[in-house]
Amino acid sequence: MSDTTYLAQGPRTAIRPFTHADADEFTARARESRELHHPWLFPPASPDTYAAYAGVLIEDPARAGFLVCERNGTAGSADDGAIAGFININNIVMGGFRCGALGYGGFAHAAGRGLMGEGLGLVIGHAFGPLGLHRLEANIQPGNTGSIALVRRAGFRLEGFSPDFLFIDGAWRDHERWAITAETR
Repeated sequence: MSDTTYLAQGPRTAIRPFTHADADEFTARARESRELHHPWLFPPASPDTYAAYAGVLIEDPARAGFLVCERNGTAGSADDGAIAGFININNIVMGGFRCGALGYGGFAHAAGRGLMGEGLGLVIGHAFGPLGLHRLEANIQPGNTGSIALVRRAGFRLEGFSPDFLFIDGAWRDHERWAITAETR
């Protein structure tokens, strides 16, 4: 992937929008990462489910989807531009609210390497810059310690607890509410 398509770049990662052409790599990474994601997350693992998922992120103005891609500094190498994970801003509301809710997941090959932390920083900068948002929220199941650590390192603050907040994997799940604003980042 050419650097000119990236929305923001860090030393080891860059972010770019989802495309329909990412289906094969994304779904292969999702299938490889099932154990890592369960029971928290179920990203699309087939071409049909990816097409529907990406289509909404591409077309719905209330959503913005970002692929976190590896950068190794060697254009054309096998891992330069590889998808390490994804971060989506959902339920974007402008006006006096200017807020969005994060959804994200890293892929198994990138786990524990700090790539998602760097990618989240890039998304936060893009959200508070070009997207014009003021607040980002992340709702996380209390047992998902990796996800909580990710947002805590990024400067999110714990704001509360929401019982039976989201329907995931056949049941209503409790969530902690984490948030960051343009002023607190």
